[in-house]
Amino acid sequence: MPIPIEGYPLTAAVSPRVHVIETVDSTNAKLIRDAEEDPDGHPHLSLLLTRDQRAGRGRLARTWVTPPGSALAVSVLLRVGAVAVHDRGWIPLVAGAAMVEAVAAQLPGREVVLKWPNDVLVDGRKICGILAEVLPADPQAVVVGAGVNTTMAEVDLPVPTATSFAALRAVADEDRLAADFVRGLRDRIADLAVGGGSAVAADVAARCATIGQRVTVSLPDETSLEGTVARLDDSGRLVVTTAAGVDTVVSAGDVVHVR
Repeated sequence: MPIPIEGYPLTAAVSPRVHVIETVDSTNAKLIRDAEEDPDGHPHLSLLLTRDQRAGRGRLARTWVTPPGSALAVSVLLRVGAVAVHDRGWIPLVAGAAMVEAVAAQLPGREVVLKWPNDVLVDGRKICGILAEVLPADPQAVVVGAGVNTTMAEVDLPVPTATSFAALRAVADEDRLAADFVRGLRDRIADLAVGGGSAVAADVAARCATIGQRVTVSLPDETSLEGTVARLDDSGRLVVTTAAGVDTVVSAGDVVHVR
């Protein structure tokens, strides 16, 4: 499906620079390259958007490909010099909260939640993944990318635990979706800059379905952890309480909600 001829006017009203591209390897990789080559031309909230991403990137160096026109891929550049370094772990989480809000606005009656740290679920199935990356040449800049399954047919969903607007028999307004995401991200980053993690913690926690869940966490060292998520700590990390009553802080890992 081609880029709509009317463009993305709602998104352009929120972002100072909207680059709509027909096809790209990865919106995150492209925006990082562009921002490093022309930093003055890429202010805070600059955005790159496509409906045909050929080599999407996720956590742990994973890649994926979606059928052209079936998903909206959007990456946003954040200038985060005003955010304290110890609060920057909240950035992927506030991005997730912003996307939860944007998706929920178009799916009334559905349960739309954040699965820590970077998945948006609708009725328990993943509709969006989020990846935040620091610019290698500028540690004061972060690119946040999101891929939302919009018109993807149910037969094309990569796994049974995925979903899309189309699979839910809904039509996504992609301009509104991107605009709401950027607006929510803008406001939460401003709150984070002014008030630190405590200014965004309640908002994230209210949308994070992982809190209170029994989970299995596959850790980067290839070990695993089982327990119940008690809370998020002051940096946005999971605090998992094991059966023995021991609290373990998790900063990275693959989380599975145990049903």
